[in-house]
Amino acid sequence: MIRYYITDRRAAGGVEALIGFIARAMLDGVERVQIREKDLPARELCRLVQLVLALPNPHGTKVLVNARTDIALAAGAHGVHLPANSIAPCDLRGIVPRGFLIGVSTHSIEELRAAESEGADFAVFGPVFLTAGKGAALGLDALRDAARAVALPVLALGGVTEQNSADCIEAGAGGVAGISMFHRPG
Repeated sequence: MIRYYITDRRAAGGVEALIGFIARAMLDGVERVQIREKDLPARELCRLVQLVLALPNPHGTKVLVNARTDIALAAGAHGVHLPANSIAPCDLRGIVPRGFLIGVSTHSIEELRAAESEGADFAVFGPVFLTAGKGAALGLDALRDAARAVALPVLALGGVTEQNSADCIEAGAGGVAGISMFHRPG
């Protein structure tokens, strides 16, 4: 199961607290961390990614940057996470190193199929459960259908908690993604 921590420095209580949460997640063996600080200027975002990459990483956690392939490459990150309807992953393959991960956000089976056919390594699908500001929950049945529709790993997002993550895996998800489920005090 892939655990995919999506960052939010405001929800974490600031950059320092966020770095602490990321460090703890890396020590706990979380497989992937997406630096999703959309409002940071490029230099600050690059510096944050560099700080995260400098943390002890005993389990080989992969660090991805939300939407900014340029920052991911400049900082030496392991990949990029693209919003739905972004540039096609296959269009990036010629400029990124071998093994560079490309994830895509999806909200429908059609978007999942497009992500797969365009060369994404994985997709995040949701919202599976009710989440403030994210629209109607798609539900476990939609997640099950989504996971069966494609061969690439589909990670459940949206209202996923430690309590309901097993239901997502049972529905066929290749992992779970979220913000608040990783904000645990040390």
